[in-house]
Amino acid sequence: MEEEEHSAPQGITPGLVVGELAPWFHARALSGNPRYAFDTVAGRYVLMLFYGSAADADAAQALTLVAANNSVFDDAHACFFGITHDPADESAGRIEQRLPGIRHFLDFDRVIADKYRFAAPVGKPLPEKCWVLLDPMMRILGRFAIDKGDLAIRATANLSRAVRVVETAPVLVVPNLIEPSLCRHLIDLYKAGTPETSGFMREVNGKTTLVHDANHKVRSDYTIEDPQLMRTLSSLVSRRLTPMIQRAFQFQVTRMERYIVACYEAETGGHFSAHRDNTTKGTAHRRFAVSINLNAEEFDGGDLSFPEFGSRRYRPPTGGAVVFSCSLLHQAWPVTRGIRYAFLPFLYDDAAAEIRERNNDFLGDGTTPYQREGDRI
Repeated sequence: MEEEEHSAPQGITPGLVVGELAPWFHARALSGNPRYAFDTVAGRYVLMLFYGSAADADAAQALTLVAANNSVFDDAHACFFGITHDPADESAGRIEQRLPGIRHFLDFDRVIADKYRFAAPVGKPLPEKCWVLLDPMMRILGRFAIDKGDLAIRATANLSRAVRVVETAPVLVVPNLIEPSLCRHLIDLYKAGTPETSGFMREVNGKTTLVHDANHKVRSDYTIEDPQLMRTLSSLVSRRLTPMIQRAFQFQVTRMERYIVACYEAETGGHFSAHRDNTTKGTAHRRFAVSINLNAEEFDGGDLSFPEFGSRRYRPPTGGAVVFSCSLLHQAWPVTRGIRYAFLPFLYDDAAAEIRERNNDFLGDGTTPYQREGDRI
């Protein structure tokens, strides 16, 4: 049995403990997102290079090595992130983004370096230059000295080709939550109603703001406003789903957020790229997401996956649900045939409701402040 492919790579220098979770951060990416969410790269091996300045001889040699092995970094199995502290690297064009797979963070204030324990005070020698390798769960595999780039890249290539050890996400699949007749009724409401283009929440200048980006998400939502139907759905979730969540996750759900019928159409490229559901002040209260398919037999694609835990895709039957922690990275794959309809509530408890109420001050314009009355189930 060849176990070495799954063990920690050789040649690692001391400093970071294997198995620790890598720090998350937002940072400006060269020629890319001004606030790149690093946690969204989970699901592949990540090789980071803290090089200080591309003008440094050791750094230049390491970056040349990356360019020579660009085929390793295909974004599907592995990716590379360089971290520079030198503004001249950008202004002088010493570094470049090469997609797929090769990106650079502009860490001029050394926030990322500090998170990874490499920062040095301004005016002191550059922070330690090294390679850091992360696994698909974004745990630290180890650190290589700057002159061990051949070992770092070889380890990345070998590991990314190996069979994933983990292929099952910590999710709960519960069939038969909603009767087929009610599923069809919800679909009919969507068709007869006035759906709206669905956005997603981001922190913009410290405020939780609704934004739209068709590269990230293409979906339309119909909001249910019939009080009797809302009570019916709330009762079904309370009686049929929350006891299963208590059993599986030892969490007592007491509240439910939003009553929507969501629609992903193949014709418009319906999808939702990898994201987490609780990363802003306005969504921090969310504990569990629920995805209930209303017509699973009528579309292809559209399945859920959880990149940190492998490539397996989840597709509950009509009336059935996938339940998962809002902190898990997940994505809804593009619908390739037909139309996917789904009921998509969030669940939480009284303690989280207090958090939600306290965070009203962080909601952006056009976002309705939260009031605790009415969301209890």
